[in-house]
Amino acid sequence: MDPVISVIIIVVLAIIALSVFLSFFPIMLWISAVASGVRVGIITLVAMRLRRVVPSRIVNPLIKASKAGLGLTINQLESHFLAGGNVDRVVNALIAAQRANIDLEFERAAAIDLAGRDVLQAVQMSVNPRVIETPIVAAVAKNGIEVKVKARVTVRANIERLVGGAGEETIIARVGEGIVTTVGSSNSHKDVLENPDMISRTVLGKGLDAGTAFEILSIDIADVDVGKNIGAHLQTEQAEADKRIAQAKAEERRAMAVAHEQEMKARVVEMRALVVESESQVPLAMAEALKNGNIGVQDYMNFKNIEADTQMRNSIGKPDGTNPDKE
Repeated sequence: MDPVISVIIIVVLAIIALSVFLSFFPIMLWISAVASGVRVGIITLVAMRLRRVVPSRIVNPLIKASKAGLGLTINQLESHFLAGGNVDRVVNALIAAQRANIDLEFERAAAIDLAGRDVLQAVQMSVNPRVIETPIVAAVAKNGIEVKVKARVTVRANIERLVGGAGEETIIARVGEGIVTTVGSSNSHKDVLENPDMISRTVLGKGLDAGTAFEILSIDIADVDVGKNIGAHLQTEQAEADKRIAQAKAEERRAMAVAHEQEMKARVVEMRALVVESESQVPLAMAEALKNGNIGVQDYMNFKNIEADTQMRNSIGKPDGTNPDKE
């Protein structure tokens, strides 16, 4: 075999062997730790590989913690990593808390991180408070005028209540409830417009941050506008509803009157039928009387003359010629 090819093969095999060795034995990471004053054994790093722990995610945060004087151990960081936490973020939060003179232990910071909250952001919010702007809250004063209020709530993270404490949505809901209560207890919307700080004082005195992960520092009213006249609108709708009810009742009475009128007309027709029926018995009765000799022919002729005279008088009394019998 050619000596040059043999040398190349040996070099390639050496590089492969060195790469495999460095993958299990992170020499450069160990050198960095030793140079930073962190005592980490090479066997410990190899054991991390076997436990499927990335050594750099443990050693680099440990170097930062050692330089900051936090006094953390490699077992604490590795256990937090195995639990699914973000070791680098926890160490950064501990360093920030130490610089800001905030009492924060590793166990609490790890618990906050495992709870799903950003512990570094919480520490930064403790140092630099955050402003939460509420949406426009519509409330109605006692005189029926709608008032629209927008508030800005300045909060600071409460490290002690980050685990299990309510979030921003609860703060916004409680502030909105306080605004509605305060405006609703005002006699007039003018009182709210003249003294908008009345809302902030009342709401702030209710202790709205109880049970939340924040501490409310101040509540400032950003904007106050006058909305619709809700009282007049409700009265208008009530009057319209009353009018519709009255119209329905009047229509009901009219329908009943029409029905009663039709019943009376039917009753009149019925009575006329009875009259006609009774009148039809008169000729029969007279024929029976003539037959039996109860009346004479002369009496019958006098009756017909009287009847004709009566019809003539009726026709004279009505120049239009209408027949009263037909009416």
